[in-house]
Amino acid sequence: MRSETGSRSMDDAKSKKIFKAVGFGLIAVLIFLTGMGVGSGNTTLNFTSPKNANRNLPSDLDYAAVEEVYDLLKANYDGKLDQAALVDGLRNGLSKATGDPYTQYFNPKDAKAFNEELSGSFSGIGAQLGVNDSNNIIIVSPIEGFPASKAGLRPQDVVVSIDGTTTNDMSIDEAVSKIRGPKDTKVTLRILRNKSEDLSFTITRADIKIPSVKWEVIEGNIGYIQVAQFGEDTSDLMKQAAAELKAKAATRIALDLRGNPGGLLDSAVDMSSLWLPEGKTVLEEKRGGVVVKTYTSKPKGEPAFKDMPTVVLINAGSASASEIVAGALRDNNVATLYGEKSYGKGSVQEIRHLSGGGEVKITVARWYRPNGQNIDKKGIQPDKEIKRTEDDFKQNKDPQKDSAIQFLKSK
Repeated sequence: MRSETGSRSMDDAKSKKIFKAVGFGLIAVLIFLTGMGVGSGNTTLNFTSPKNANRNLPSDLDYAAVEEVYDLLKANYDGKLDQAALVDGLRNGLSKATGDPYTQYFNPKDAKAFNEELSGSFSGIGAQLGVNDSNNIIIVSPIEGFPASKAGLRPQDVVVSIDGTTTNDMSIDEAVSKIRGPKDTKVTLRILRNKSEDLSFTITRADIKIPSVKWEVIEGNIGYIQVAQFGEDTSDLMKQAAAELKAKAATRIALDLRGNPGGLLDSAVDMSSLWLPEGKTVLEEKRGGVVVKTYTSKPKGEPAFKDMPTVVLINAGSASASEIVAGALRDNNVATLYGEKSYGKGSVQEIRHLSGGGEVKITVARWYRPNGQNIDKKGIQPDKEIKRTEDDFKQNKDPQKDSAIQFLKSK
C-alpha cells in the first residue's frame, strides 16, 4: 500500500507503508509519510499534521553551530575528511537526536538491504532484532529452518556483544550491519538468556530466501497456514493458500504467526480481509491522541474463511503487522488466540526515500486495535496461554500447535 502526507508535493511512489520489528535481515517497522529533503547543503523537515507537537519549531535549523564544528574539523583534523560521510553523519545525528530507537537514518547500503529484505531475500543468519524495556538489543525471533534457529537462538535472548564488540549504546541498525555479511562467513554473538545464562553462538551466514507463506491440510480438515513475514508476496500467497485449502475441504484454520516480525501494512489488511466482511475495523492510526486514519477490511466478494473456526498462534516473536492481524481477528470475534504474549510493537513509522539513495524512518503515530487498545510495550495476551519450554524446543515438541489443533477438532 502506498500513501503520502506531510510534503504533499512528493511523489507517492517514493514511499511504502510497513509495520515490522527490526531485523538482521528484516530491518524496520512501519508506516505513514512525511518528508525529508536534502539539497545544496540544507536539510528541511516537513510536517504538516495539525497535531504535530513540533509545529512550532523554525522552518529551518540554524546551521551556524554545525558550520562552526565543520570549520574546526576542516582546519584542524589530523586526517582526511569525507564530505559524503559528514553529510551522512548529520542525517544520522538528526535521527538519533529524537531519542527514539525506531527513528533512524539508513545510508544507501542499508536502504538497499532493507528493500531486498521486503522481497524475502537477503544474506545473514535469519533472525530479527528488537529492543526490550531496558533498551537492550534482543532477538525478536529466529526464522525457523535458517542459521540462527538451527544454532539455538531463542526469542528474548539479549545480544550482549557481536564479534566481541559490546552492544551497549549500539543502535539496532548498527547491530544489524555487524551481524549481516556474505554467505559462508561467521559471526559470534554473546547471548544472555533468562537473565542468568551467559552463552556464545558462532553462526555461519547464509543466503536466505523466505517464501512468506506456507500451508497444508492436517488432521483431515484443518488448514494450517504459517506466515514468516508480511512481504511483497504475502497477499497473493494467502489468496492461493485459501483457494487450495478450500479445494482440499479444509473447514477450520490454524494461522501461525509465531516468530513473525511484521512487514507491509497492506498485506496485514489483505490477510485480515480473508476472514472479515467489508468495512470491519482492522486498526486505527492515531497521532496526538486523534485518529488520523482507520483501516478497514476489503474482501473481494465473500471472505474466503468466513465462519471457519480459526486459531491464531502468537508468541514473543510476533510483532507489528502480526499483532495487527491477531488483534483484528480477535476483536472482531472471528478467531481465538493461542500461545504466548506477543512482542508489543504499537508505534507507527514512515519510510521516505532521500536524495542519494538513503532513507529515513520516522515514528509518526501509534496504531490501535479495533477494541481501542494500543499494544506498544504491552503486547497481546492470548486467550489460551501455553508456554513452549526449552525442553520442548530440544525435543521438537510444540504444545502450542498441538493444543490449537485439539481446540479446532472440537469445533
